[in-house]
Amino acid sequence: MRHEIVVFLGPSLDVEAAGQLLNAEFRPPAKRGDITDAVTDGARIITLIDGVFFQDCSVGHREILSALMGGVRVIGASSMGALRAAELDTLGMEGVGAIYRFYRDGILTSDDEVALVYDPETFLALSEPLINIRCTIRAAKEEGILRPESADLLETIAMSLYFPDRTWEGICREAGGRILSGELQGFRDYLETSPVDQKKIDAVSALARTKELAEELGISG
Repeated sequence: MRHEIVVFLGPSLDVEAAGQLLNAEFRPPAKRGDITDAVTDGARIITLIDGVFFQDCSVGHREILSALMGGVRVIGASSMGALRAAELDTLGMEGVGAIYRFYRDGILTSDDEVALVYDPETFLALSEPLINIRCTIRAAKEEGILRPESADLLETIAMSLYFPDRTWEGICREAGGRILSGELQGFRDYLETSPVDQKKIDAVSALARTKELAEELGISG
């Protein structure tokens, strides 16, 4: 069955959970040419959340612009979608979520902020994206779990690591001996219950906006 709503989704949000939020065709993280293929297949709304960065050629600006010129609505958020939306929002692509706004406003500039390694079959994340690390550390600081200097150290360690190597265990291990042991354990406990998954938050927001737009346009899925 062909859907008029196509969502490119991977590690940012579990597909089963996404399906409870939106009636759409969910496709794996987008690579070069996938937007064009979705248009050819009859999509009227394309929501780009996840896309490949280094495994293959990433989604091209021209294919998104071509879709927009053909009357297809294109929404971007969370990961590759946030990047492309920040670059193309003045040309008709719609951005959703905090990460999109961070890129749009120049607070974030590097693809590295949202990159991560994931299992290609299950889409399970195997590393932590830097934007989630930043948001979690800052939330812990605001809640008094981390002192400002400790938060700065953890963020600096995370930034110094190549994106596949960014894990909470690795970051905390690197910080050992430079942060009070009680404070570091308190942060480890915080990670068990309260990590901030900004990419997931934005993905959910993108699906909500997609559903809203579909209702406006009279598209059922």
